[in-house]
Amino acid sequence: MDIKNLLIKNNYITEDQYKDLEEKSKQLSSSIEELVIGRNIITEDQLGELVSKEFSIPHISLLHKTLDPDVVKIIPEKTSIEKKIIAFEKTPTSLKIGMTNPRDINTIEFIKKGTGYIIDPYFITEKSYFEGLKYYKTSIKEELKNIIEKNEKDSKGLKGDETEALPIINITDTILEYAKTMGASDIHIEPLEEKAVIRYRIDGILHDQATYSIDVHKSVVARIKILSNLKIDEHRLPQDGRFKTVLNDQAVSFRVSIMPVYFGEVIVARLLEDNAKSYNLEALGFRGRDLDIIKDSIRRTVGMILVTGPTGSGKSTTLYTVLSQLNTPEVNINTVEDPIEYSMVRVNQTQVNSQIGLTFAAGLRAFLRQDPDIIMVGEIRDTETADISINAAMTGHLVLSTLHTNDSSGAVPRLVDMGIESFLIASTLNVVIAQRLVRKLCNSCKKEYEMDSKTISILEEQYQKKGIDKKIDNNKFYQAVGCEYCNNGYKGRIGIYEILEITEEIKDLITKRATAQEIQKVAQENGMTLMIEDGLYKASEGITSIEEVLRVVKE
Repeated sequence: MDIKNLLIKNNYITEDQYKDLEEKSKQLSSSIEELVIGRNIITEDQLGELVSKEFSIPHISLLHKTLDPDVVKIIPEKTSIEKKIIAFEKTPTSLKIGMTNPRDINTIEFIKKGTGYIIDPYFITEKSYFEGLKYYKTSIKEELKNIIEKNEKDSKGLKGDETEALPIINITDTILEYAKTMGASDIHIEPLEEKAVIRYRIDGILHDQATYSIDVHKSVVARIKILSNLKIDEHRLPQDGRFKTVLNDQAVSFRVSIMPVYFGEVIVARLLEDNAKSYNLEALGFRGRDLDIIKDSIRRTVGMILVTGPTGSGKSTTLYTVLSQLNTPEVNINTVEDPIEYSMVRVNQTQVNSQIGLTFAAGLRAFLRQDPDIIMVGEIRDTETADISINAAMTGHLVLSTLHTNDSSGAVPRLVDMGIESFLIASTLNVVIAQRLVRKLCNSCKKEYEMDSKTISILEEQYQKKGIDKKIDNNKFYQAVGCEYCNNGYKGRIGIYEILEITEEIKDLITKRATAQEIQKVAQENGMTLMIEDGLYKASEGITSIEEVLRVVKE
């Protein structure tokens, strides 16, 4: 389907803008459709209306539609993946199918002959297609359990060098495949006395999925070690590795950590998309004044941008998104990371390896001889790294990095504690972004309600602790319900933020070694929104719930 002429003809983009999108599409391994929707050039509904009008084909969104798995499975999963089509409704004689390319007459005829139904084609976006694809795995927990039970009898007693046996391959591949299908960020496989428990982290929360025998677990550990190029016969020391595979027609990398514990070895595997996703700042949850400050900061050619927050708060995603905005042929970008989470085209990415002396500091020193314009340091952990980063920001480079502090104003005293002179911090720091991730409410089942007095009291207490002199406005809010489409009323995550802009007034405070509380107070007087306020705004918009906001920011 010719999306290019459709968008240009209807004045959504120009020819030059399309060329830029084509270049980004190659860099990010994303489709043009994914990019134009992700960048808010056009919404999914608007694109559907365009296609419908142009080709006289109806459009449907499957994003908030509950499908019948039996109808979906009328078309075999393999065919669905090959043709990017989803069956979503049927009558005794006809079958409605969503197609990413509804002008594909050959596919329509093929499905008609194969099913015996009259085919009614509808246009669906790729996002809708991938949501529909999940219905092939409707009872994932039960199916995962059945596959493991079916194979584990034949797997018992296998030795480490026998992990190429089909049952172990099936069990391991099943665990990985369902993690991808369910949108898990991490897989945890933990041995107990007689069995091992498989847990998936979905939207930041761990969920039990299945169990298998402890004998089978030893073979699965060996299989994961082989895939990750680790030592099979090492059971006393922690090991870290990485491997890549293709799941549901998409390349996925797994970062693996294996740790010896009392009953065996724990496997934790993080799922990493093979390429950085085509996020933009708006999609991450930045808005209004905060968004303008970030955009202004990344337009500068010198200085430092810091992102703070605990592990798992989305700091890396924010940095990669900023890098994708800055990644043009005119600049040289170098990164030193531990680990490299996403590969980025035209970005020189270096993996930390402390065993051979390649630390963050060593990588930074080397970069300064590589004629960089932009440098990203995965994390500032020590005085040496902080010192070199500050000096790089002073000498004509834009430096991006992360720091572990609870809020944005806490980044300044943290750097001072590392031994960095306050006047150097004041002259190099451009902006500090503090963030957390909250789960998004499912649009299919969220329910409107009014806060009770207890919740209002908790919020007022948090406001008081954070020095916010505002009254809680008890307008409409929403709460999680739960349906077939989501995980206990939530689906996906979004950031809540606190942006500290380093203005002249803040620079004076930093030079005078002001406390974090003093810096925060002045920043608030100048309009800074704290994380709890940003969270409350998103809760009032129905994006998340009050409970989620309190879960991640409550002191």
